[in-house]
Amino acid sequence: MKNHSILPHSFRFRKAGAGALLILGLLACTEEKKPDIPTPTPDPTSTASNAEAKDYGQYTELIWSDEFNGSGAIDGTKWTAETGGSGWGNNELQYYTTSTENAYMVGGNLIIEAKKQSMEGRNYTSARLITKGKRSFQFGRIDVRAKLPKGQGIWPAIWMLGSDIDQNNWPACGEIDIMELRGQEPNKILSTMHYGSSTATHQYKGSETTLANGSFADDFHIFSVVRSKDKIRSYVDGREFYAFTTSDTAPYAYPFNNPFFVILNVAVGGNFLGNPSTTVIDTTPFPQQMMVDYVRFYQYK
Repeated sequence: MKNHSILPHSFRFRKAGAGALLILGLLACTEEKKPDIPTPTPDPTSTASNAEAKDYGQYTELIWSDEFNGSGAIDGTKWTAETGGSGWGNNELQYYTTSTENAYMVGGNLIIEAKKQSMEGRNYTSARLITKGKRSFQFGRIDVRAKLPKGQGIWPAIWMLGSDIDQNNWPACGEIDIMELRGQEPNKILSTMHYGSSTATHQYKGSETTLANGSFADDFHIFSVVRSKDKIRSYVDGREFYAFTTSDTAPYAYPFNNPFFVILNVAVGGNFLGNPSTTVIDTTPFPQQMMVDYVRFYQYK
C-alpha cells in the first residue's frame, strides 16, 4: 500500500488525511467507438434499486446517457458549467468558464479544453461540467469513455459528489474519484474515495493502476464505477482495480449509499501535481483536451 496526496475537486480546502493506494499493473484495452446501444429507459430521478452487488457485465439496462452526438454547446438539460477562478482551495491556475471555447461537442465527442488564456486574473481557462440538480445516480454502473490529455500540470478528472453536499457539506457528503490523472504521469490513473465528518477529519483511500504500454492520451479508455449497497468498485476497460466497503470508513459514517452527481473537468496546476513548466519548452503545450465519447449509467434488470 502506498500513501498519496490528493486534494478534492469539490471546494478544495482539503487537509491531508490518512490514505492508502494499492498499485496494480493493468494492460488496458480499447473498443470500437460508439457501438449501437438501446434507447435509454426514461428515469428522471435516482433510484435505490440495484442494491445487490453484481458482476460488471450484468449491468446491461441503459438508464441514462449523454452520447455527445450534437455540435456546439453542451446539453443544458443534462449539464451545468460551473464557473470561477478562486484556485478551488488547491492553488489551481485555471478559470472555469461557460464558453464554448472550453466545453463543446464535435464529431460525436464532448471536448473539455484547457487553454492558455487570461481571464479574471488567471492565465488559463477550462471547463467543469456537473449534473447536479439535473440528474443524480445511486446504485448501478457508470461508464465514461474518454481520451485524456497529458503534460506537466494537467489534471483531468471524472468524479462524483454526494447530492446532499449543500446540506451536509464536504467531505461528509462523500466524494468518489472515478478517475484522476497527473499529466506528467500519463500512463497512470487513480481512483479515490473521500469521507469524514468534517474537513478536520477528512480521510481518503484509493488505488492507482498503470498501463503496461503507452498512455491514456493515446486512445480512448472506459473508466467505470460500480456502486451497490455498502460497496464501490473501480474499473478501467472492464477490469477491476479497486474495491471499497463500509469497513473502510470506520469510525466515520459511510456516505456512499446516497445519490451522487457526476463531474467532468480539466484543471491546470495546483498542489496535487504542480504547475505547467514555464522554462522547458513543449513540456505542456496548449490547448489541452479531454475528449469524452459518452457518459452512461446502467443497472441490472
